[in-house]
Amino acid sequence: MINNAKYNTMIFNTTLLQEISESFMSCNETISIAESVTGGLLQVAFSEMSNSRLFYKGGITLHTPEKIVKLLNVDHDEIKNCNCVSSFVADTMGRHAAELFESDWCIATSGYCIPERHSAYEVFAYYSITYRGKVVFSDKLELNSSTESLQIKMFYTDQILQKFIDQLRLHQLSITELNTNE
Repeated sequence: MINNAKYNTMIFNTTLLQEISESFMSCNETISIAESVTGGLLQVAFSEMSNSRLFYKGGITLHTPEKIVKLLNVDHDEIKNCNCVSSFVADTMGRHAAELFESDWCIATSGYCIPERHSAYEVFAYYSITYRGKVVFSDKLELNSSTESLQIKMFYTDQILQKFIDQLRLHQLSITELNTNE
């Protein structure tokens, strides 16, 4: 028997996950994930969505500079200059992961969930949302470093999913407007 209290630390916003799933079911598009700082939580969130096999192509979680360069074609000098954490890195990860997984959309993350020397002892994340090879939204999240690492990853995941549904809504609105003007 599973002790529910022990495994209740990861709770996703089920209303948000359902809305994302319904949006994908109505638009016949796909998504992939490339993450570092969120440690696979975005992939878990997408795998929890109903009908995810119809739109979620897969994801990749990378933590080492060598693998980010090799698997997602991020420039080696850029990785070295920023310790794998920048808006440029997240954007590049997203574009190449979408290509790798042959998906319409991609969400990519890069950042810190614990304070360390390379982050000037700050906790922050960059994320990028791409659509058909172009960055449509990119931002930075910052958080108080006194929070536990898993809670920070959950915060990042929730905030990124909130911004992602906003992008899906905008996309669907633009499609509706195009169809109305035809």
